[in-house]
Amino acid sequence: MTKRMIRTMTLAVSLAAACVGEDAPKAAAKKMQRPPRPGVKGPGIQSPMAELKPVAVFPIEGVPDWQVVTDDAVWVSNGPKNTVHRMDVKTNTVTANIAVGKKPCSGLAAGFGSVWAPNCADQTVSRVDMKTNAVVATIAVGPANSEGGIAVSDDAVWLPSDAKGKLSRIDPKTNAVVATIDIPAGSFAAVYGNKAVWVSGTESNQLIRVDARTNKVSALIPVGPKPRFLTAGGGSIWTLNQGDGTVSRVDAKTNKVVATIECGIPGTGGEISYGGGYVWVTVFQIPVTKIDVKTNQVVRQWMGAGGDAIRWGHGSVWLSNLREQNVWRLSPSNLR
Repeated sequence: MTKRMIRTMTLAVSLAAACVGEDAPKAAAKKMQRPPRPGVKGPGIQSPMAELKPVAVFPIEGVPDWQVVTDDAVWVSNGPKNTVHRMDVKTNTVTANIAVGKKPCSGLAAGFGSVWAPNCADQTVSRVDMKTNAVVATIAVGPANSEGGIAVSDDAVWLPSDAKGKLSRIDPKTNAVVATIDIPAGSFAAVYGNKAVWVSGTESNQLIRVDARTNKVSALIPVGPKPRFLTAGGGSIWTLNQGDGTVSRVDAKTNKVVATIECGIPGTGGEISYGGGYVWVTVFQIPVTKIDVKTNQVVRQWMGAGGDAIRWGHGSVWLSNLREQNVWRLSPSNLR
């Protein structure tokens, strides 16, 4: 089940619940039960979500989902509301609700003074000016899949834009697609790191390295099954593999897998982020998984309701709780 399907079902259940007076998030949760994910068994690894106490909670009606971190804010998309919300990191309040294209999805990215939001329903990218909190351009290219990602390099914005195998390069000076790169079919998420654009080949079970200078594929790296979401950090690219619930760590210099980390979180959805000496992963049922980048091992997992999008920034872990309609800000001191 894709995130688009999840959001559609969540909205439908919410409307039905409103008619009978039932609590919408609870009704959605009843409808969306999945087989339990095993996680990682071991002494002191698994704990209940109730143990976590956020330092701030941002109520956001709808489906708060994809995030991006900027110098003074964290931004989150909201597909059913066609909006992106700006959360101020100093006041811990939502300071702007910005109308973008129809059904923002498939990640957020920041660069060139802007936040870039792909939109699934109208197949566009909205460019939001960080100073004015207003859309200043709409680019006529859309994401290849609702479960994907968008990336920013030193001089361009990159979006997997066709499930048949296309990566679009957007020039931020002209707000236009200036190149389209052939990549393996079924490639959906992108991240920039170590002077390259990295794309997850979900259907080819590969990590694809694209040279940002030449617009050419420079490496095809076999990783775990069904890699989807990506993060960069520690000289590595990390893939969340939905096929078996592992994380592959790829050395960005040698283009080789140097670790395969058992996380016990197979299935659709989720996200991954690097920061604070750890890799952070989220999926439904196991909203927070903490991986030590020194040992390449899961050291903690929190089980229960919440999650499905996660970011590290401003010394905190930011957790989008889709069904609970909020975003949590978590201190590392509470994630031990």
